[in-house]
Amino acid sequence: MSARHAVLAAVLAVSLAASCSSDDGGDGTQIDGTAEPSSSAEPSTPLRTGTQTPTTSPVAGPVTPAGVDEIVTGLDAPWAIAFIDDSTALVSQRDADTIVQVDDSGSITEVGTVPDVEGGGEGGLLGIAFDPGDASMLYVYATLGSENAVMRTTFTGGELGEFETVLDGIPAGTIHNGGRLRFGPDGMLYVSTGETGEPDDAQDVESLGGKILRITPDGQVPADNPFDGSPVYSYGHRNVQGLAFDDDGRLWASEFGDRDADELNLIEPGENYGWPEVEGVAGDDRFIDPEVEWRPTAIASPSGLAYVRDTFFVTALRGERLWQVPLVDGETGEPTSYLEDFGRLRDAAVAPDGTLWVLTNNTDGRGDPRDGDDRILRVTLAP
Repeated sequence: MSARHAVLAAVLAVSLAASCSSDDGGDGTQIDGTAEPSSSAEPSTPLRTGTQTPTTSPVAGPVTPAGVDEIVTGLDAPWAIAFIDDSTALVSQRDADTIVQVDDSGSITEVGTVPDVEGGGEGGLLGIAFDPGDASMLYVYATLGSENAVMRTTFTGGELGEFETVLDGIPAGTIHNGGRLRFGPDGMLYVSTGETGEPDDAQDVESLGGKILRITPDGQVPADNPFDGSPVYSYGHRNVQGLAFDDDGRLWASEFGDRDADELNLIEPGENYGWPEVEGVAGDDRFIDPEVEWRPTAIASPSGLAYVRDTFFVTALRGERLWQVPLVDGETGEPTSYLEDFGRLRDAAVAPDGTLWVLTNNTDGRGDPRDGDDRILRVTLAP
């Protein structure tokens, strides 16, 4: 049984009522909103808590969470993590339009505000990423009223410089803004977008909504993109929230479904991933099926995606858990659920020391905040 079918089979006992709600706003449009967590599709594995020794040796994967400790508290609707070094990172705060520097001692220092951010609902200050080819250059994805844009600035001496727009014209809305940024092994910047509640945009290759985009660090269209003169790399997406590259340089994306299935997709240039014509595994030759699907969507609403040592980690908003998906001989294995006691999880990022940092997201207006939220959890990994 393939991974995509294994997840489906394991959740058939979950109530039909849960499968119909799927974080919907009542009209079939999923939002990454508040819901009671459903039971796990896979048994949760308990973790040791407290201070853990970071895993640094590159042991062959797949790997699983072995321990978790809380290293930062008091964040305001955090959205993305970009590492400075083993113990220090920048974090974007969606609703405050600010970027803060955090470290594993719990320190939080505001380093600047991103100008002209104007977003409601799921819009605001979203993804951030450093350019691996220029460690002082920070890229941000933000809602600027009627559009989303990718901007860049310098980060030196603990301060942000002037901002420069490198790509604009991305549709914006109160839902489905995408927002993840990831540099690939080819040096190009990959950008996830959503269809902002306009499903037909996902199938329109002239629109930047509902796509994965590929641009050069200065915002130009690479000559080898699949559509001449266009940043569009793949299309037919509803709301891609996570991007990651595996050891073979293949691009993967986590994506919100609607009422039927959330997805983990292997991305091929120029291919159509089906939304809104199909959702989940459809077996339709016109579209690319996901490698993993979660049914019902109550157990996922996948957001951040991280890859380390033959393993994907997918953070779940409505599902309120961390999904571990092994990758064996290039094929996905059966997902397993972890971290079910911390509420909504927004992002996961692999630190330079090999640990996994995970952002909670309970203060974004759709969660159930508790003392200390929002927080960063550091997860140690073991073979």
